[in-house]
Amino acid sequence: MTTIIAGHFQLQEEVDNARQALVDAGYPADAISGFYVSQPGQHDAHPLGGDRDKSPGAKDSPEGLAKGAATGGAIGAALGAATVPLTGPAGPVVGGLVGAHVGSLYSFSHMKEKGEPEQGGENMVEPRAPGMMIAVALPEGDTDRAIGLLRDLGARRIEQAEGTITGGDWKDFDPLSLPRLVG
Repeated sequence: MTTIIAGHFQLQEEVDNARQALVDAGYPADAISGFYVSQPGQHDAHPLGGDRDKSPGAKDSPEGLAKGAATGGAIGAALGAATVPLTGPAGPVVGGLVGAHVGSLYSFSHMKEKGEPEQGGENMVEPRAPGMMIAVALPEGDTDRAIGLLRDLGARRIEQAEGTITGGDWKDFDPLSLPRLVG
């Protein structure tokens, strides 16, 4: 693995100009990778599509739903049992079913709001904005020159990573990783 410096650009033309400038600066063409980072949730990193097997913020949903349904079911069954003289033996069953339904709906009031941190977890921050990127694998100790060059070319965000660029392809790029911004 080598040090990689990557810059974010808006347009393909800017990436093409940056690629040429990096080659003109002496970086090998096969050590330069230009690519598009998709919108969060559209990286197709999970076998069923998307980025994760569960949506951020939905981690606690099954537990809250179960608690609400159990509590509502118990209260509903108790109320149904109290109405047995009027409703007959179906009272506790219907009361339990209605109570479980109402209890599960009540659990939605405990869902987290967008941007709110998950309980017992870290705040799920989308790792990087979508757009064009160009990355260059560097020889040892050449980071400042590459950062300066990308900055001069108008890169909007510059990040540093460790990885492998082979034949112009950043083989181990992870769009879900948190970028380490350097400029």
